[in-house]
Amino acid sequence: MDIRSCCFFFALCVFHVSSVFAGDIVHTADVVPKKPGCNNNFVLVKVPIWIEGKEVREYVGIGGRFGPTLESKEKHANYSRLAIADPPDCCSSLKNEFDRETILVHRGNCSFTTKANIAEAAGASGIIIVNNQTELFMMVCDENETEVDIGIPSVMLPQDAGVSLVKDLNSNYSVSVQFYSPRRPAVDIAEVFLWIMAVATILCASYWSAWSAKEAAIEQDKLLKDASDDHINADGTGSSGIVDISTTSAIIFVLIASCFLFMIYKLMSFWFIEVLVVLYCIGGIEGLQTCLVALLSRWLEHAAESFVKVPVLGAVSYLTLAVSPFCMAFAVVWAVFRRISFAWIGQDILGIALIIAALQMVRIPNLKVGTVLLSCAFLYDIFWVFVSKWWFHQSVMIVVASGDGSGEDGIPMLLKIPRMFDPWGGYSIIGFGDILLPGLLVAFSLRYDWLANRKLGAGYFLWAMIAYGLGLLVTYVALNMMDGHGQPALLYIVPFTLGTLLTLGHKRGELKQLWTRGEPERPCPHEKLQPPQ
Repeated sequence: MDIRSCCFFFALCVFHVSSVFAGDIVHTADVVPKKPGCNNNFVLVKVPIWIEGKEVREYVGIGGRFGPTLESKEKHANYSRLAIADPPDCCSSLKNEFDRETILVHRGNCSFTTKANIAEAAGASGIIIVNNQTELFMMVCDENETEVDIGIPSVMLPQDAGVSLVKDLNSNYSVSVQFYSPRRPAVDIAEVFLWIMAVATILCASYWSAWSAKEAAIEQDKLLKDASDDHINADGTGSSGIVDISTTSAIIFVLIASCFLFMIYKLMSFWFIEVLVVLYCIGGIEGLQTCLVALLSRWLEHAAESFVKVPVLGAVSYLTLAVSPFCMAFAVVWAVFRRISFAWIGQDILGIALIIAALQMVRIPNLKVGTVLLSCAFLYDIFWVFVSKWWFHQSVMIVVASGDGSGEDGIPMLLKIPRMFDPWGGYSIIGFGDILLPGLLVAFSLRYDWLANRKLGAGYFLWAMIAYGLGLLVTYVALNMMDGHGQPALLYIVPFTLGTLLTLGHKRGELKQLWTRGEPERPCPHEKLQPPQ
């Protein structure tokens, strides 16, 4: 194993920290009791603000567990003037009467339902409760309240929004508001494109890996023939720069990935995200360079086979020297401008290149190693998404994936596409682990098919690809059914892909060979090797 291969294996451990589809979780609450009149679902609420009849800005709040269901369309939402409550906490009878106005109150000193009841009794048409922090909080009913009957909508806004509204009202401006909660589409086109992106990445990486394995097998057969003719020892032949994962290293990989995930969770901050961006750029440069050199070498064969000695790096091809500045410039430009709206394109290009290169260089030698690796990753995802909530009071994986507390949108080690028809915006994301780890198994199946000269329908690759696509599709379905709460993709992908290969191998009577040897036995070592038709 050379240094470059070791770096790729290390990158797999570092980058498998966001294997989760993250939803929009505003805040977590330990106790959110439901009871008659207090059983609304928590929804995000858009609150457009008009000053002197002109819309100037829009805030995002969260609706309470109590009160009527909010309108989903702006044109149907109630439009009303905004006024400040007196007293500001709205915990006692208000000194002023309201004529269907929305009142602005501050959180604290009494329950949310008490504030809403007092506001409704004073003639208000709605109530905005300003939080005493910059985040939002789920407004629930008290445990001792048996039944709640509130007829006006209640919305919580963050502290900074409340400060701005109070300033406008104290300046004697006429301020008006609306409440509405637009529904998200069942399926956004971004999820379709992300699904295609993940499947296409594994497809390209698998064919590259299988092609390399086929060429290595042909070269080995040639050496074996020469050795038998000339009585030369042909031991030690094989693919250069390829890392074959062992059972032990598969277990160690998941343990190291867990350590990195926990470290990122504990150190999550602006500066630490910047460190991860640098690491991501280094990995992306290497991956992009590897892919471009492999692609261009078909047309620039002389430049790819001509080498020059470079200090520290050793022998480097002229093609690599020509491509490297472009790759470095691409990564640097993305890092500098990664906060602009279309920077996700550069992030995805670097990520896809890294994944494809890693899947070509890191391989599983047999189904036994693949089973151990994916089983450990399966437990890894479940633990850090679900079980970690019991110990840390929040999902470690979701916190890391969303970048909570870092001042950033999230860590860079994931592919993302902006939601196109979602009124709330945001991104559909997929972690590197959800492509890399199943991709190792899918690439193994194609290498086996090619070495066995299997036709596409008679092999394992087609079924492995279908299983991965279905597993990813089920993940999206589960994500939408769980109302956007984070779902570990490997929880669904691993049973589909691994279960398909194990079942198919057992049915064909080849499970033992797949499990231990990992490649077909060829009676004649000089049998012609070619891809399936």
